[in-house]
Amino acid sequence: MRKFRIHVEILVILLAVGVRLIPGPRIVDDAYITFRYARNVLGGAGLVYNPGEAVLGTTSPLYALILTGLGSVSGGSQAPLPMIAWLLNTLADGITCWLFIRMADRLDRRNAGLAAAFVWAVAPFSVTFAIGGMETSVLIALMMATLYMYVSRCPKPTALLASLCLLTRPDSLLLVGPLVLERLRQTLPEGRFNRKPIRISLGEIAAFTLPLLAWAAFGFWFYGNPIPHSITAKTAAYLLPPEAGLVRLLQHYATPFLAHETFGLWWIGAGLLLYPVLHVIGSLEIIRRQPETWPMLSYPWIYFAVFALANPLLFRWYLVPPLPMFFLGVFLGIERLGRSLKFHHLTTVFAALAVALSLRTWRLHPDHGPDRPAPEMAFIRLELLYEQVAIALVDEIQPGQVLAAGDIGTLGYLTDAPILDTVGLISTEATRYYPLPAADYEINYAIPTRLITDLEPDYLVILEVYGRHTLLRDPEFEHMYTRIETIPTDMYGSEGMLIYARSALD
Repeated sequence: MRKFRIHVEILVILLAVGVRLIPGPRIVDDAYITFRYARNVLGGAGLVYNPGEAVLGTTSPLYALILTGLGSVSGGSQAPLPMIAWLLNTLADGITCWLFIRMADRLDRRNAGLAAAFVWAVAPFSVTFAIGGMETSVLIALMMATLYMYVSRCPKPTALLASLCLLTRPDSLLLVGPLVLERLRQTLPEGRFNRKPIRISLGEIAAFTLPLLAWAAFGFWFYGNPIPHSITAKTAAYLLPPEAGLVRLLQHYATPFLAHETFGLWWIGAGLLLYPVLHVIGSLEIIRRQPETWPMLSYPWIYFAVFALANPLLFRWYLVPPLPMFFLGVFLGIERLGRSLKFHHLTTVFAALAVALSLRTWRLHPDHGPDRPAPEMAFIRLELLYEQVAIALVDEIQPGQVLAAGDIGTLGYLTDAPILDTVGLISTEATRYYPLPAADYEINYAIPTRLITDLEPDYLVILEVYGRHTLLRDPEFEHMYTRIETIPTDMYGSEGMLIYARSALD
């Protein structure tokens, strides 16, 4: 029986790895931002986007440093960082699947863990950002490792891993914060709120605080602030209806296995009832038996509440972190229901259905990018457009000339030109031009006219919709800049990708 279990664990790890190797890299735009930070470290410019400009515009400094370390042994500043990120993320997701099983063993619910692992191995939300080069897979592997050590009652490794989670992405505070609160509760004197006090050792404190203090010291010294500037920039630049985050999260939690893609939109209503109820049923059973597990099982709902209230622009990779614990909670509920109905194979049946539903959203021959099977949501049309623009501009832009853009990842990585980021992620000077009046927005983002006419970049690349009600209607901009190319596209309702050069260049 033990050999069979080991074989199953190996099978799910191999499945996760294979499913990510098959599509190959399909890198999303934001991943290239972190790649450029890593490449600049390797090139001797430091952890910056534009050499000489100390701005922390990546929300994942640890991921950038990991890529830097791997790049240093695989080509230095010429290292194939997209390939390295793809392979790193593939390994991280394999580890995550193994941790699903191990953590469920600690909860005495191995079947639920196996089910969650198999579904996670093929889940489009998991695969898309692994092959997309984002830090998501590494973050989730660290979070799962933190929780595994936590339920295994290993406080020092838990503390260290929790600290690394915070350095990988700030929103992991929504998991780490409750874990810290629970750990503090465990130190209370014996009584109503604590059965047996568990002292916090100096080693545990050091494991948690030293990595954070080291980063904070470096961040204050080098950037003036260890908090990524991109967080405040995104808050200022994007305009969203007040209910946008809530609606998007409701849809997301109603469709963890993308069943609506098979059964139709009516399933969103059914899923909004089914999955949360299953999660609550499964979670409450575990929490009653092991009260210290409340931070991990309540994490999806803490994440939901905070992001619904904060209402940021929810990029697709923002939706991934709560899914592992949501998956596990749902399968815990299914396993509980199966025991009640004396249908002991219910978990297996439901897992097989969830895998089948997930695989239905894959495409054997995607209509763009590499002709290899990949999740449909792993679309990179915009990135391919920017790649086309970069190829056209890389020999045009002279040393020192500045390229402005609203999406800077692909362009910045492929041209290596100095970049003016009109959103402000890596360009602090851009943030003073926001917020804009609501009338300036056609979608959730618009470029301020004065940002361009005041700062005078040498080139500007934008989707038409970004400037439809601002600079494209401004006579001063039309006088200062000449459109040198229009690439057809209807992305986000645009009427083309527009390339401008400052008129003085002609």
